[in-house]
Amino acid sequence: MRNKITSKHIARMGLIAGLYVAVTFLLSAISFGPVQVRISEALTLLPIIYPEAITGLFLGCLLANLLGPYGAVDIIFGSLITLSAAYLTYRFRSTIIAYLSPILLNAFFVSLYLYIFFRIPYWPTVLSIGFGQAIAVLALGVPLLRLLKARHKN
Repeated sequence: MRNKITSKHIARMGLIAGLYVAVTFLLSAISFGPVQVRISEALTLLPIIYPEAITGLFLGCLLANLLGPYGAVDIIFGSLITLSAAYLTYRFRSTIIAYLSPILLNAFFVSLYLYIFFRIPYWPTVLSIGFGQAIAVLALGVPLLRLLKARHKN
């Protein structure tokens, strides 16, 4: 990450966190549970161009999960999974790992805690969450990233 954090970085962090929470709750019917397409996860590719997005995504997910239906389990584990995926996206921003980390970490680890704590079947949930994440990240996040990269160059 950059050594110098400016007010612009803090503002972008807050904007990302706020967008994450707002989109999650505007579409709350499809944002939680074993069958979900959390559209706000399209933002998980932002660390590729904005390192401060790591913190923004973590805070946004934490706030969204604080108000969500799964309680402490989702608040703690869901938020840490998002933090891990955001860091990996930043760390491996020049590779396919950047695009796969939010999909795979959520698919395997959200499914794991849903299985452990709520006895929701593991493998169907992996497929369901993975598919929903792929829609959010690849179908929505990639075009968003391209748009921002083009704007970033100018």
